[in-house]
Amino acid sequence: MKQISGKEFASLLEEKGWELKRIKGSHHVYTKPGTPARISVPIHGNRPLKIGLLKHLMKIAEIDESEL
Repeated sequence: MKQISGKEFASLLEEKGWELKRIKGSHHVYTKPGTPARISVPIHGNRPLKIGLLKHLMKIAEIDESEL
């Protein structure tokens, strides 16, 4: 699986219709109208997200691995 940073994943979420709701520290919280879920993306410079977290966030956002 390709590793991407929190910044890259956040921009991918915005392309998919997710909206930045708030920022608390280094975590950006995204919501999507019509979806009860919210996604908290850690933005720590250009450090890549860990694989387990990335897979979990992709599952919630309904993003396929080929879209990375």
